[in-house]
Amino acid sequence: MRILFVTMLLLTFCACVFAQQEYVGRYDAYTGFSYLDSSDVNLEQRGMNVQLGYNARRWLALGIDYSVQFGKGTLVPNELKPVDAAGINELIYLGEHGYFSPITIKNNYNAYAPFDATTQTYAAGPNFICRHFKKATFFAHPTIGAIHENITVDHHDAFTQYVVLPALLGQLPNTTPIIRTVKPDDTTYFYGFGGGFELNTSKHVHIRTDVEFVHVNLFSSFLANSRNSVRFSVGPTFSFGKNVTR
Repeated sequence: MRILFVTMLLLTFCACVFAQQEYVGRYDAYTGFSYLDSSDVNLEQRGMNVQLGYNARRWLALGIDYSVQFGKGTLVPNELKPVDAAGINELIYLGEHGYFSPITIKNNYNAYAPFDATTQTYAAGPNFICRHFKKATFFAHPTIGAIHENITVDHHDAFTQYVVLPALLGQLPNTTPIIRTVKPDDTTYFYGFGGGFELNTSKHVHIRTDVEFVHVNLFSSFLANSRNSVRFSVGPTFSFGKNVTR
């Protein structure tokens, strides 16, 4: 599906790269709603996306991109590194056999920890543009940048609160009534590709839809695998400045 998406964008670009629209402003400013789906870690987030662009040519823009999203997810043992997952499963086995009494759990206990996440992305790079159609503009671009994420891992029952989370913190299980949360944050790079289109509603105002597929390796200290994410953005674009003629 992703290969087909890229192929269609590249074919459209190649067919239209030398076509013209009447007015192309030197500068673009975009802001809109943003949705980030990271299904590999059961995380869905919503927020906003801001982009600023400089049209160096009618077919080439250089720009910067910032987005921030907020959402909730769930962390399960098989998403952790094998040694940590094995440790959690051992705690579950002991808990099912009454080792942590008075905290008890039933057999076939479903272990998970809910978490809140705030994700920020920063990117810059080229945008390849097709302006063949008067009412619509199509574009494709590589996606590379930095991503920062804060999460707060909480509990959903006494076993998670007093046994599992202390273990993740490297502490012994504690049955005293102390609320415990784990609040890690991480910054790393991401890469991928994206594209979309704009509806040219007027000379200076357009409606942009942008979809990006990215790969990122956040929290590699305790998560077993990297993850793939999809970001969808939609909102108005404002075009202004001197007309770009070539």
